[in-house]
Amino acid sequence: MSRKTIKVNYLARVEGEGALNVTVRDGRVSNAELRIFEPPRFFEGLLRGRDYSEAPDVTARICGICPVAYQMSSVNAMENALGIGVDGPLRALRRLLYCGEWIESHALHIYMLHAPDFLGYAGAVDMAKDYPDVVKRGLALKKAGNAIMSLVGGREIHPINVRVGGFYRTPTRKELAPLAETLKQAREDALATVRWTAGLDIPDAERDYHLVALHHPEEYPMNAGRIISNRGLDIAVEDYNQHFVESHVQRSTALHSHLREHDCYLVGPLARYSLNFAQLSPMAREAAKEAGLGHTCANPFQSIVVRSIEVLYACDEALRLIDAYVEPDQPFVSAEPRASEGFGCTEAPRGLLFHRYQLNAEGQILEAQIVPPTSQNQPSIEADLKEMVGDWLDLPADALRERCEQTIRNYDPCISCATHFLKLDVRHE
Repeated sequence: MSRKTIKVNYLARVEGEGALNVTVRDGRVSNAELRIFEPPRFFEGLLRGRDYSEAPDVTARICGICPVAYQMSSVNAMENALGIGVDGPLRALRRLLYCGEWIESHALHIYMLHAPDFLGYAGAVDMAKDYPDVVKRGLALKKAGNAIMSLVGGREIHPINVRVGGFYRTPTRKELAPLAETLKQAREDALATVRWTAGLDIPDAERDYHLVALHHPEEYPMNAGRIISNRGLDIAVEDYNQHFVESHVQRSTALHSHLREHDCYLVGPLARYSLNFAQLSPMAREAAKEAGLGHTCANPFQSIVVRSIEVLYACDEALRLIDAYVEPDQPFVSAEPRASEGFGCTEAPRGLLFHRYQLNAEGQILEAQIVPPTSQNQPSIEADLKEMVGDWLDLPADALRERCEQTIRNYDPCISCATHFLKLDVRHE
């Protein structure tokens, strides 16, 4: 029996600490493990005992790249618990803020983290030497997303203007006007990004994913909708725990999430796109067609193209929201604390993000549950590696390591934000 072990002992291009082990026996992958050994951060514990109003600011600190997603899921859950609704201009502003996060987060991943894989560079700095205009375009897109977050959210990182019921302060139409000019150029850059990513040398790979995402009949999902799948799931957000379960695996401090039927599933751009193609703007649908995408996409390496479609959509949607914006009479809807339980779910750039909170009569948080996208995608990442690595075993060791890293980066996991993976050891036994 021949055996080969592929190890990445330390994943340095991650937000946190992790490693990769792949075992090959007799030319077949017998095991693939993404090990996460980042120390627990205890945010759910930190929330216990705090007032419900603190949740948006505390949860925003979970991630510096997608803080809006954590804020929006937390306020949705709190408003569900307190029995209030946010509609009209306040809802539109939240969607605009989410557009800003999608633009800056996707642009960062596409240009700085993922594109170097397709072009053969160690990172964006090396890539910039040969593609300076391309990298500048990516930075301009990220800057446009940051501008939205700064104006609507109060600052670019860990926004401070979001509160349960709405915002502490709402912008005027005059303040939003300069954003429109910035976003018109960003939309052109986003369209160019779609065409550029579609021309990359993308591996031919396809998997039969169980796709899960929010769905809203009238809009591409960000802040609202039912949870659906391509295999018949269609539930309200408050029914999440009846169908999904988290479990601990010894190799990871991050919980793995499965459907209760023990099925791993995929969240994120491929799932959103495939389940909500009809809700994209006409410009985004036409760009997808031009890029060679169908109404669904099951090639994980094409996620870079799908993300570029979502950037284009977010720019287009942000311009629509700004044009239609009416200044609200009040910046927030008032709420009274009560003993209750609330559920919230939004679409972070990386996928479905679920929050659940239990409050006492004074509005203090008794229990908090947060299920991030990467927790849900970890089993799917391992399944990708297990199914695909076998086709690459003839590659040289360095090329094999790079392809394994690229497979993980398809997901833009929330543990990735550094430079590159470190040394890979291939041991023959």
